[in-house]
Amino acid sequence: MKLCVACGMPMEKPSDYPLGDESKDYCVHCARADGSMQSYEERAAAMANFIVMTQGLDGRAALAAARARMSRLPAWKGRP
Repeated sequence: MKLCVACGMPMEKPSDYPLGDESKDYCVHCARADGSMQSYEERAAAMANFIVMTQGLDGRAALAAARARMSRLPAWKGRP
């Protein structure tokens, strides 16, 4: 089982990968419609939205939490 390099989600089945392409290192949630990986800004905004919906944080706190989580993931290492 691989973990998404951009969000950390476990990828266990073909539908977890963008366009079902199991050679990708990122998940379907971190991909654009064409299968390419989202930018840092796109992923941070989407992750912050998810945090707002699931944890009830306000937008600013959710974005800070998303960026903190992302800083520990392989795709975003070295980003401020």
